[in-house]
Amino acid sequence: MAQRFPGGGPPPPTGVPPGPGPVPGPQRYPPPGVPGGPSGSPMRPYGAPGGYGMPPRPGPGPYGGTGQMMMPPRTPQPPGQFGVQRPMTPQSGAKRQAVDPRTPQPKGEHPAKKKKKQAEKILPQKVRDLVPESQAYMDLLAFERKLDATIMRKRLDIQEALKRPMKQKRKLRIFISNTFYPPKEPTETEEGTVASWELRVEGRLLEDSKSEPNKVKRKFSSFFKSLVIELDKDLYGPDNHLVEWHRTPSTQETDGFQVKRPGDKNVRCTILLLLDYQPLQYKLDPRLARLLGVHTQTRPVIIAALWQYIKTHRLQDAHEREYINCDKYLEQIFNCQRMKFAEIPQRLNPLLHPPDPIVINHIISVEGAEQKKTACYDIEVEVDDTLKTQMNNFLLSTSSQQEIQSLDSKIHETVETINQLKTNREFFLSFAKDPQQFITRWLQSQTRDLKTMTDVVGNPEEERRAEFYWQPWTQEAVCRYFYSKLQQKRAELEQALGIRNN
Repeated sequence: MAQRFPGGGPPPPTGVPPGPGPVPGPQRYPPPGVPGGPSGSPMRPYGAPGGYGMPPRPGPGPYGGTGQMMMPPRTPQPPGQFGVQRPMTPQSGAKRQAVDPRTPQPKGEHPAKKKKKQAEKILPQKVRDLVPESQAYMDLLAFERKLDATIMRKRLDIQEALKRPMKQKRKLRIFISNTFYPPKEPTETEEGTVASWELRVEGRLLEDSKSEPNKVKRKFSSFFKSLVIELDKDLYGPDNHLVEWHRTPSTQETDGFQVKRPGDKNVRCTILLLLDYQPLQYKLDPRLARLLGVHTQTRPVIIAALWQYIKTHRLQDAHEREYINCDKYLEQIFNCQRMKFAEIPQRLNPLLHPPDPIVINHIISVEGAEQKKTACYDIEVEVDDTLKTQMNNFLLSTSSQQEIQSLDSKIHETVETINQLKTNREFFLSFAKDPQQFITRWLQSQTRDLKTMTDVVGNPEEERRAEFYWQPWTQEAVCRYFYSKLQQKRAELEQALGIRNN
């Protein structure tokens, strides 16, 4: 049933928790911003369970304005400074726990924790003002940042350097020895043997034992891709005059090679050694080798030498920079007058050949029974630079990183302790300066914290005092309460009368 109110004003505002009356909604009275509003305590005059329903006055009322209530402004409370957490008390509804911003959070909870590591090391300005000696610590932090940046830059340089082949040339000494075993007549205990000889091919890097005595020596066979020993075809025939060894993925490295054959005559042999280049090297076409001054090299070095020749002789097209105008020498080699940069690797392929093997001519002497005769040959080989191993060890080393992390953790703990001591110092200095004001603000802060923790609605501390109910808004609140009760009874009466009439 529609209701009309005196003065034709708008319907009454609703603002209290729902009671037995017809006023719906979970709202409270007074409105927000005044004592007892949503940010304060619910108004409970004389233990009334219902809400308020009194309409505003149409004209100027005793509280000013045009029928609107003028509530006294709420006195702002000073911000809490020492919001120490208190234990939660059993209350109905959801519980919320106040968090002290000064309490250090557990590590690993914040997603940007690692980014704040450097900031956590910085001392507060107040601590630096109190302790002038702390400037030395700040200078060390600045130096540490520079050192970290330098180390990171060097690590990146090392990683880039490791991508390129780091080789150094060393001398490999090859020992070729042979021993002649004369024939033996058969006896009662042993069988007779024919004359034979044994050939050994061994080798080692020079100055290995002097420079690095504890280093594991590299096997002789690891320097070569293949080894071929060619004996005199007239003595051993076309089917038995070659001894070959070729590297395979499952090859077991060895310190040398041994060949044994029957015979009592001097034998001419040819030993072919093909080095195992890492990375692969190629032998250039004789014309291109004379032009570039490179005989056997890797593909990147060959292309770099060709590009250097092009720049030196200004063969790059002035208008179309991706083209090269060949001079008479390049034209003879590549059989074209003009070519693109992108075509160089493809045109180089027919001009690159496998490198020549190392050829050693040796005579197997059978003079002198069971006497070992040795000949030595020195060849240049490329081995990994020892600096590469040191650089790898530096990048893979984690011992220093663990020590640095441990020291960083100690620094963070020390700075946190200093910050906590600074907070304690400010706490006691504030108390010593004005104990009364300090205790007042502290109690207010604790009250707000306790209210947040326990989810208490209103302000029980103010509501338990009689002065709370002598405020100017209480008179109109009582009137609204009784008006609400009157409307409730009227609605019940009209509902009963309407039922009887039906």
